Parts: sequence; C-alpha cells; structure tokens
Amino acid sequence: MKKIIGSVFAGLLLLSACGSDASDSATPAVDTTAAGYADEAKDIVAVASENEDFSTLVAAVTAGGLVETLQGEGPFTVFAPTNAAFAALPEGLLDKLLLPENKTTLAAILTYHVVAGKVMAADVAAGDVATVEGSNIALGTTDGVQVNDATVTSADIAASNGVIHVIDKVLVPPTVDLSSL
Repeated sequence: MKKIIGSVFAGLLLLSACGSDASDSATPAVDTTAAGYADEAKDIVAVASENEDFSTLVAAVTAGGLVETLQGEGPFTVFAPTNAAFAALPEGLLDKLLLPENKTTLAAILTYHVVAGKVMAADVAAGDVATVEGSNIALGTTDGVQVNDATVTSADIAASNGVIHVIDKVLVPPTVDLSSL
C-alpha cells in the first residue's frame, strides 16, 4: 500500500512540474532547472523541500504520512501544486485537510498527483493515466501539458527517484468528497 501511495504522490509531483511559457503558448518552454532546485542526487521530497514554492505541499506530504514513501526508490512522476495552487482552494479547506482525522483523505488527494515511473514532459502523451491513488488523470498536450484542468507551468525537475512537474491547481480525485469535511 505504501508503494502504491508513494507512486501516486510521485506522479503528482512529476506532473505538476510540467508547464508552458505564458509568452508563447504554442510552444511551451521547459525549465529543467526550476529556479535552481533540481538535483538528481536528491529525492523528490528533498528537492521539493528546498523550494519555498512547495512549502505547503511539503507540509501536506508530512501531514499525510507520505514522506517516507516519496523518499523511496520510485521512480515517480509528481505533478506538484505550488503554494498559490493550495491558496486557491476554498477558504478553510486546506486547514481541514491537514487535521489528523483527515489524513486518509489528504493522502488520497496527494497520491492522485503521483504516477508510477519517470515521465519527462517530452514523453507525455494525451490520454488517461492511472495514479498511485488508483483513479485516472487526463493528460493533454494542446498548448503545453495539462493534467485534468491544471496546467504544467514548469517541467522536468529532476530528482534521484523521479521527476517533478509543477502544476497550477490542486487535483482532487473522483473518490474524494470534499463536502464531507
């Protein structure tokens, strides 16, 4: 189960790092250094921890009990939401998700952002892909890379156990009912 959750979360981080350059939407630019925090010698959690734009994600991964999983062998592709993506959630939702009693729900959301394997932006093909959470995400390649209704804003952030793609929204799997929180 931990391997499955880890694979899902890794996929989430990978997919969230893919994106396009707003100045040229027809030809997406890929930032392989992602502001200097890509480091193939460090695992996904270490790479994310070194970038302030992922501080909310790292806090959520910790609260969801997924740190050890995402430090595992992998490889994982993680579509990682930024702090701004988490801030766009309905008011109070993030605070509720971080509560210990909602750990299972938080883990499901986070693992929905992870795909097993290392998928670079250039290798993304349109279609449905299974996440570590167990549900599928829809990948699109029109005008950059899209994951469901999120856009990859920075791609191919290398880690020792996979890759991170930055996304601009938090994805919620169809198995999660946020109104129940």
